[in-house]
Amino acid sequence: MDPKSNCDEIRNDQEELEEVTSSVDDEEEGGGFGVDWDDWDNGEDEESDLLLCLFCDSCFSSTQDLFKHCVSDHSFDFPEIRTKLGLDFYESFKLINYVRTQVSKNKCWDCSADFETRNDLLQHLHVALNLKKGGEFVWMNDLYLKPFMRDDALLQSFDDDGFDDDNEVNAPVEQEELAGTMTNIDFSDCVGKWNDTKANSSYSNCSNGEGSRKVVCLVNGVPNLNGDLMEDKIDIEKNCIEPNHVFETKQMLAMANASAKQLKDVNDSYFGAYGTYGIHREMIGDKVRMNAYKGAILNNPSLLNKATVLDVGCGTGILSLFAAQAGASRVIAVEASEKMSTMAKLIVKKNGHLIYDGQNENSRKSGVVEVVKCMVEDLENHVTILPDSVDILVSEWMGYCLLYETMLSSVLYARDHWLKPGGAILPDTATIFAAGFGKDGTSVPFWENVYGFDMSCIGREVSEDAARNPIVDVIDSNDILTDTAVVQAFDLATMKPEEMEFTTTFKLQLKSNLSAKSGSTWCYGMVLWFDTGFTRRFCKENPTVLSTSPYTQKTHWSQTLFTFHKPIALTSSNCLYDNSSDIGTEACPAVSISTRISIARAPVHRSIDISLEVTGVTSDGRRHSFPAQIFNL
Repeated sequence: MDPKSNCDEIRNDQEELEEVTSSVDDEEEGGGFGVDWDDWDNGEDEESDLLLCLFCDSCFSSTQDLFKHCVSDHSFDFPEIRTKLGLDFYESFKLINYVRTQVSKNKCWDCSADFETRNDLLQHLHVALNLKKGGEFVWMNDLYLKPFMRDDALLQSFDDDGFDDDNEVNAPVEQEELAGTMTNIDFSDCVGKWNDTKANSSYSNCSNGEGSRKVVCLVNGVPNLNGDLMEDKIDIEKNCIEPNHVFETKQMLAMANASAKQLKDVNDSYFGAYGTYGIHREMIGDKVRMNAYKGAILNNPSLLNKATVLDVGCGTGILSLFAAQAGASRVIAVEASEKMSTMAKLIVKKNGHLIYDGQNENSRKSGVVEVVKCMVEDLENHVTILPDSVDILVSEWMGYCLLYETMLSSVLYARDHWLKPGGAILPDTATIFAAGFGKDGTSVPFWENVYGFDMSCIGREVSEDAARNPIVDVIDSNDILTDTAVVQAFDLATMKPEEMEFTTTFKLQLKSNLSAKSGSTWCYGMVLWFDTGFTRRFCKENPTVLSTSPYTQKTHWSQTLFTFHKPIALTSSNCLYDNSSDIGTEACPAVSISTRISIARAPVHRSIDISLEVTGVTSDGRRHSFPAQIFNL
C-alpha cells in the first residue's frame, strides 16, 4: 500500500472517531446523563450554592432572581408553568432536568426545534404553547428524575421561594434528602425497612395542603435502575407519614442512597469492564461463540430478511453487522458502555452499515444499523421504537454459570416491551448441566509433588478456599466421574424474570464405565456448564447449539467448579460396604449423591449466590447429609 494513502486512511479514521465522540465529549462537559457523578455535595464552597440559568451561563444567588431572568430573557416562566399545570415537587424536578437536557442539545424545550448553536436557540426561545393541565408532556418521564447536572443547586432550592402551600397539591419537606435519592435507584434492599416503617406508622389523608398538621409525603413510584416502578408504593395524594415518623423516613432514604451508590458503582464497574478491548478480543476470538451466532444469523435467511432486529449489549457491534449482512431492514444496537458504544458506531460506519451519517441524523445513508448508547431499559427515551415492533431479539447475555452478570433480565425486559408476538429470540433456550469431578479436577495433585517436593499444605489451603469460592476454569472431560444431570432449563420465549432464581434437585451417579470397576472413587465436587440453543422454532433452516460443555471445544466461559468441604466416596450399587461406617467414606461409599442447589441474586448487584446441599445415598436407601455450602459468584 502507498504510504501516503495509508496515512490518509489513518487520518480519516481519526477524524471519524473524533466526529463520533464529539457528542460524548459535549455530554461529559455538560454533565449529561452519562456523567459519573457522586452523591449530592453539600460542601461549603460558595460557588456550589450559585444557581445556573437553565438556558445561558448566568448565575444567581436566589431562585427568584433566576426565574425573573428566565422570564425576561428567555420567555420561560417556571412559576407560572408550575401553577398553571399544578405540578408537584417531583414533576417540577423532572421539568428542570428536561429543560437542561434539551438546551444541552440546542433544542427548544417546548417545540423541540433543533439549532446549530446555542445563540440560535436563545434567539428562538418563546412563551410556552399549548400547556394544558392534565396533558401528557415529555418531561413527565421518570428518566428526568435523575439530575442532569452535577451539584445542580436549583434542584435543591427551586421550591423554597415564591410558592405557598395552598398552591401545591402536596407540601414535601426534606427536599434535599429526597432530591439526593432521585437517581434511578433500586429500592430492593429497602423493602423490608419500607414495610416496617409502614407497619409502625399511622397514615392520614392530605387535602390539597389544607389543614393544620404538617406532613411528609413520599414520592409515588420511584424508579429503580432496571426502569421498573416499586410494587410497594405510597399514594402521594392520599397517604402521608406523620411528623413523628420523619426519622424512620430519613433512615429509609439513607439506606436508599447507599443502595443507589452501590448499584451505580457496580454498574459503572460492569460497563467499564466492557469498555476494555481485551475482553472483546477474548469474546470475538471464541470460535465456538462466534460460529454459533454467525451461523444462526447468516444461515437462516428466511428469518433475517427485511427483519427489524434489536441487539441487546452489542459490544463491538459484530452481531449487528451479521444481521445487516443477512438482510435486516433495521438493526438497533444497544450498548451501555460509553466507550464501546462510541467504538461500535465507528466500526459500523467504517463497514458501511451505519444508518446515520455522523451527527446529522436527518442525512440517511444506505446502512441499517443504529447504535444507541444506553441501558436497554432506557431505550425508548433515546430512540423511536414502538411496542411489538421488533422481529428478532439477539443478545449474547450469558455469564459464567450462565446467570452471572444477571443480564438475562435486560433481555427479558426487551422481549416484553418490543418483541412482536411470536417474534424470535436468539438464542431461545438455555440449559444448565452438572456433573461430579474427581481429584485431578482440583489443584491438589499439583501441590503434592512440586519438582519432587511435598507442598500439599498449600493444596489443603487452596481446597478450603475453593469450598467457599467457585473456580472458573476448564476441566478435562477425563476428570468427570458421574453422568451429566440437567440442573435447570429455560425457554427464553416464555420464561418470567423471577424464574432466574430457583431451587432444584437432581442425582449424580458414577459413569457406567467407572461403575464396572471395583472399589470406590472419590468425588471432590460438582462442575456446572451451560448450553444455549438456536432451535428450529426460529432457526428453521439451520438450527445450532452453543455449548460450554467439558466434552466439547473450550470457550471463554470455561466451566464453574464447586468444591465439596470433603470428598465423597462413590461406588456402584453392586459393591459391598460396612453399614457401621459413615456414608460417603471409603468403608461405606455412596451409590449416588442427591443434590439440592439454589441460585439467587446476591445482595451485590450483578452477582449470584449459589447454595449447595449434598446427601450421600447408599444402595439400601440410607442417607447422610453433608453441611450446606454457600458460594458467591
